[in-house]
Amino acid sequence: MNRAQAAVFPAALLGSLVVACLGWMAAANLVNVPALQPVVAFAQSGPSQAQMETAPSAANEDRAAADSIAACPLSARYPEEVRRWCDLITANARQNGLDPNLVAAVILQESGGHPDAYSKSGAVGLMQVMPRDGLAAGFICPNGPCFASRPTIDELMDPAYNVAYGTRMLAGLIGKYGDLREALRYYGPKDMGYDYADLILKIFEAYQ
Repeated sequence: MNRAQAAVFPAALLGSLVVACLGWMAAANLVNVPALQPVVAFAQSGPSQAQMETAPSAANEDRAAADSIAACPLSARYPEEVRRWCDLITANARQNGLDPNLVAAVILQESGGHPDAYSKSGAVGLMQVMPRDGLAAGFICPNGPCFASRPTIDELMDPAYNVAYGTRMLAGLIGKYGDLREALRYYGPKDMGYDYADLILKIFEAYQ
């Protein structure tokens, strides 16, 4: 045995003795040797298959939103503030026999598509309907408050309620007067008359 082999032999013998001692101590529960499981730990750190299948995809959501906008029957010329109410406008317009673009023209002029709009005269919401309370309660007609039969401000601040009510009111005026321009005249502010009607018709034509 040369000098290098003589140096290696005691080290190897010592290593074997240490391993043997650790094994005996672990078997006798004298020392706790933790088991390492790096592969399992790594596998548990990622999402489960069920989570991957049910997690919403941002790309899919963006695609769905784009498809919804593309399917909207409103003219693409209307600003996004108005087009975001496309479903409400379309459903109520068709239910009342109106062109959705006409309802959108009224909304663009009246509120610009902002559901919390409140005019200096007391009109409320997307289609600026006069409520029975608030500033509008001060308008007195020969038989009492002019808008006593109208909804409240809180009701008209709800976009769905506002569009449903305003669209139904506009359709009723068209049925009553038999003419769109005449109906718009009575829908708008009393002091504007036909100027209001012509403004809405101009928007309606320009945004086709």
